[in-house]
Amino acid sequence: MKYIELIKDGIFNKNPVFVQVLALCPLLAVTTSAVNAVTMGLATTAVMICACAAISAVRKLIPNEIRIAAAVVIVAGFVTVLQLLLDAYAPPDIVASLGIFIPLIVVNCILFARIESFASKNKIFASMIDALGMGLGFTLGLFVIGVIREFFGSGSVFGIELLHDENAHVLIMVLPPGAFFTLGAIIMIRKQIRDVRLRRKKAGR
Repeated sequence: MKYIELIKDGIFNKNPVFVQVLALCPLLAVTTSAVNAVTMGLATTAVMICACAAISAVRKLIPNEIRIAAAVVIVAGFVTVLQLLLDAYAPPDIVASLGIFIPLIVVNCILFARIESFASKNKIFASMIDALGMGLGFTLGLFVIGVIREFFGSGSVFGIELLHDENAHVLIMVLPPGAFFTLGAIIMIRKQIRDVRLRRKKAGR
């Protein structure tokens, strides 16, 4: 049950995008399409799981004075492996679109938040589950924003054209401000839904 709660927290209750509002740099850059958003989310999730497992495994061996530096080195190693795999097997256009943001996973604030607050204090499997939950929550956030921006900005979803009239496309949605507008709207809607639920809960007492 504890593991289910960890995944649930990562996806919903403590979602790193919609609740904690973290990692805005990749959020702005890669959510211009759903494909890029999902690829970035899954890539970050893979690195998070591996890095958190590794940090948890050696947490008692790393002196407190160098724990951040050691974590950076470990994360950088996994990101390098990921970059090589993407270069070898991923479609070139996706690799080009993600560009510098794959190497920047090394300094992803969500990843280091989980390393510091959870992986460095818990066992390997629990750390992997926590990383999986947060990674899936991050992927979900990027996916939702990516779908909305791609649909309104380019008239397509996953490259499938749905709005043939180019006059119906909203150019600002494929620009960085479009990510801010979309994220802000989702957070406001989420808050309104939460407030309605709280009022109903109080009224039912």
